[in-house]
Amino acid sequence: MSETVKKFYVLRAVNGKENKVKEYLEAEIKNNHFEDYITQIVIPTEKVVQNRNGKKVIKERAYLPGYIIIEANLVGEVIHFLKNINFVIGFLGGDKPVPLRPTEVSRLLGQADELQERPEEFGIDYMIGETVKINHGPFIGFHGEIEEIDFDKKKLKVMVKIFGRKSPLELGYLQVEKE
Repeated sequence: MSETVKKFYVLRAVNGKENKVKEYLEAEIKNNHFEDYITQIVIPTEKVVQNRNGKKVIKERAYLPGYIIIEANLVGEVIHFLKNINFVIGFLGGDKPVPLRPTEVSRLLGQADELQERPEEFGIDYMIGETVKINHGPFIGFHGEIEEIDFDKKKLKVMVKIFGRKSPLELGYLQVEKE
């Protein structure tokens, strides 16, 4: 069999069912012998740090909910096969699926790889629940407790007591220091 030309396409799925679609796709591809036509199925995910009962918990979630990226050669009955998978709505682009441009593919796949590795490689000195002192900006000298950490923006959500009330402030990593 000659080498087929595969391109990346975006498959729309029901929100929250991306993993089920991927599992079902992988099983059906083997059962129907479509390995030559569909080679890669990617759900772009990111790791998110949450505070649960005072403990830092890292969870993984889809950063493009409802979308699955597939590498496929859409010939013959492959399009029909993909559209009829449970929880699949269809292709991005409607009846005539439009392949992603190479720059979009590299950005999406590169970003997915980067987001999956980020918590391990990015050594943040701050933890949720930790007390910090603001050393830059209009609230210099105030103390607060870290509520959230945004790895993408490199920002912290700090609860600071101002005029007797707790108020959230979004601050950069360099605007605060540990106590």
